[in-house]
Amino acid sequence: MLIENFFGHLSTVVRHRHKVMLHCFRAGIIRRGLLHDLSKFSPTEFIPGVLYYQGSRSPNEKEREETGSSKAWMHHKGRNRHHFEYWTDYSPETKRLEPVRMPDVFIAEMFCDRVAASKIYNKESYTDGMPLDYYMRGKHRRLIEKETAAKLEFLLRMLKVRGEDETFRYIRRQLRRGRRSWEGLDINSF
Repeated sequence: MLIENFFGHLSTVVRHRHKVMLHCFRAGIIRRGLLHDLSKFSPTEFIPGVLYYQGSRSPNEKEREETGSSKAWMHHKGRNRHHFEYWTDYSPETKRLEPVRMPDVFIAEMFCDRVAASKIYNKESYTDGMPLDYYMRGKHRRLIEKETAAKLEFLLRMLKVRGEDETFRYIRRQLRRGRRSWEGLDINSF
């Protein structure tokens, strides 16, 4: 069983990284694609990935169910800036952990990551609406900065309605322009 888990997890990580890399290249963020999720090969993340591998969802979910938390996830989110969970800090006003705005390049990588994960886990049944559906199911529980959330949701809605080609073209254009407030950013426009 452990051998099957090892090769199953390794295959999932490699396929996911490859898919994210291709998406990042299409989005014009080549370096982010090359560096994406390298920490998954560290012992802190890889060993729990093998131990809790199921093939149909993240091993971090199973680790949480069995132990109450995921050390692999805590390691991962602290080293990978394409996760909104990385972008939190203690606020001098509230004296609590609060979300902070993500730079656009990491929002674009987060989008690529979410699309790739949906494709890997849903295989042949994948549709361009699945990443948005997954995002919306957990929207009310997320600690994510408001503008960051709006940009990600906008991209996921654009993907669902207009498809990959137009969404990746939009991302490339926006990142080249370096806009803080993305052109046409209205999540209700789709």
